[in-house]
Amino acid sequence: MTASRDPAARKAAARKAALARRRAAHAGGDPAAGAARLLAWLAPHRGRPLAGYMPMRSEIDPLPAMADLSRDAPVGVPIIAGAGLALEFHVWIPGAAMRSGPFGARVPALARAMTPEVVIVPLVAFDRQGGRLGYGGGFYDRTLEALRAAGPVLAVGFAWAAQEADALPLEPTDQPLDAVVTEAGVHSFA
Repeated sequence: MTASRDPAARKAAARKAALARRRAAHAGGDPAAGAARLLAWLAPHRGRPLAGYMPMRSEIDPLPAMADLSRDAPVGVPIIAGAGLALEFHVWIPGAAMRSGPFGARVPALARAMTPEVVIVPLVAFDRQGGRLGYGGGFYDRTLEALRAAGPVLAVGFAWAAQEADALPLEPTDQPLDAVVTEAGVHSFA
């Protein structure tokens, strides 16, 4: 099968290109502008349980927005429970003890489960239709599908503007985003 017809190969190529753009954006970007836009987008949802993430490598940092919102409602971070499973979310408190989790992610030392109504989603690439390309494990796709089956959940991607792609090689199992916030602006997908 040629790379142009093989979804896995197309996703791998798209990831490689997007990660290069993300690294360049991270090196010269303004994460404070991104965090301010994220907090402004999340303002109407203040008081609702929220899940964010602990930034790794060149991911844009949502922690300032998460810390601000943690004053009004529980904020969680993802925990990888195992291959092929949806993520769990455990309560995160600014300054609380953390430990190393799977794939080098930082997770709360004290495990207290929570269920978010709003999820800040890390990503490798996004498009203007609400498509998202992650790292390839399917964790957020399974998680968003399960959360949405239980009730309304908003999924907002948080990324550098340079991570936008014209089109992504998406599959039916890929869960769409409701919005993407970058340091340069907001894209909503109603």
